[in-house]
This record gives sequence, structure tokens and C-alpha cells, in this order.
Amino acid sequence: RMILSMKMSELEKMTAGKLYDAGDPSLSKIRDKAHSLAFRYNQLDELHKEERAEILKELLPNLGKDSSLTGPIYFDYGFNFHTGDRFYCNFNFVCLDVCEIDIGDDVFCGPNVSINTPLHPLLAEERNQYLSEHGMTDKEYGKKIVIGSNCWIASNVTICAGSHIGDNCVIGAGSVVVGDIPEGYLAYGVPAKPIRKIAKEDSVYLKKDLF
Repeated sequence: RMILSMKMSELEKMTAGKLYDAGDPSLSKIRDKAHSLAFRYNQLDELHKEERAEILKELLPNLGKDSSLTGPIYFDYGFNFHTGDRFYCNFNFVCLDVCEIDIGDDVFCGPNVSINTPLHPLLAEERNQYLSEHGMTDKEYGKKIVIGSNCWIASNVTICAGSHIGDNCVIGAGSVVVGDIPEGYLAYGVPAKPIRKIAKEDSVYLKKDLF
């Protein structure tokens, strides 16, 4: 009786969060295409709406409805980036999506936001490049990132591998998110920490100096 091989491809290892060979030709092909599509997107200004929309369909097949990406944008693969509807990112959005990035509805990202799923070994002898059957490469793995609905990720925020941000959160400018932020919290710092619950008293309509 024939026994079927259960060996995982490098793509399957990558998306499952296992150690994988980033130099694998099949991965390089997908990555090169994503980089090329992002480059083309970044060369077009916002008057070229239809061309930009067509590029996003190919680069980000799991982008929600009525979403807007100002650009420039940078993605490693694109297909691992999942959003709900009305996602928005400002200038210079970086997304290293070797593992899945799962984002809810109505999430806003300020300028220079980075969402990074890759991880590398801490030991130098394990992290340094080595010669594989495909040439020089390195050991890499990743962890999924989750961002809930109705979140505002302010400017210059970095979200690290394995982080989980609950619904209705605000992440303050310049923060580095490592780990979990509970639902409904204002969080900031390096590393970002939940500071306090966001309350009705935070309503913009109670700020009399704005009217």
C-alpha cells in the first residue's frame, strides 16, 4: 500500500508558524510579486483610483470593503493580510505578513505604522545565514497578529509578532506592542501597557474648546 508523504512545503511551514527556509524559490516568487505590486502602487498618486484599486485586488485579496491605503505601502506577501471593512492606513505602512494578520472592521492606522509577524532565533549561531539547497538563507518563523474592530493605531506604532489587540482600543503614538492589550483600553509606551479604560467621559463632544 502506498504511503502518502506528509512533508510540509516551506509555504505551509511559514503560514503555520514553523521554522522555514525564506530562500525557497516558491516563496521568493510570491514575495517578489508582492514587492513589485507594492512598488507599482506607490508610483501612482491618488488621482489614479482605478489603477490603484486593481493593484490592491491582486496584492491584498483579503482586504475588506471600502478600505483605503494612502501609500507608500510595503508588504512581504499580501495574502496573509486580512481586514474587515473600512480599514485605513496613512503614509508609510509596513506589513511583514509571513503569518496571518487578522484585523477587524473600522481600524485606522496613522503614519509609519509597522505590523511585523516574523521572528528570528536569539542565538547568533542559529540566526546567522547558512547555505541551504537554495543558496544562502536564514532560519525564520512567525506568529499571528490580531487587531480587533474599532481600533486606532496612532503614528509610529510597531506591533510585534504574536500580539493581540482587543476591540475598541487606542494605541498611543510611538508605542511598541508586544503581547496582549485588553478590549477597550488606551495603551501606550515601550513596551505598550494598558493605561486606562476608554470611557464615555472621553467623548469629543464634552471638549468645549473644540466647538
